[in-house]
Amino acid sequence: MTDSPSNNAIIFAIIALDNEIAEQKAYLDTPGIEENERDEAEDVLDDLEQAFMEFLDIYKQRCKQDRQLPGIDELLNNE
Repeated sequence: MTDSPSNNAIIFAIIALDNEIAEQKAYLDTPGIEENERDEAEDVLDDLEQAFMEFLDIYKQRCKQDRQLPGIDELLNNE
């Protein structure tokens, strides 16, 4: 196993985390969630957002090294 994840692995992680964040936010918008469940869901959302930001930081560095990689906006706005 390599010490550094591939560009594809980082891209897939960013897209997956972005989708999970959206799902978690949608869940939190659901009425009737018990307070303890809401607290747990908010903790999960915080962790997802932190991981997302860490992968974005890595990806930004990769983009500086490889100008052929799609920009972050393009990456997140493509279906």
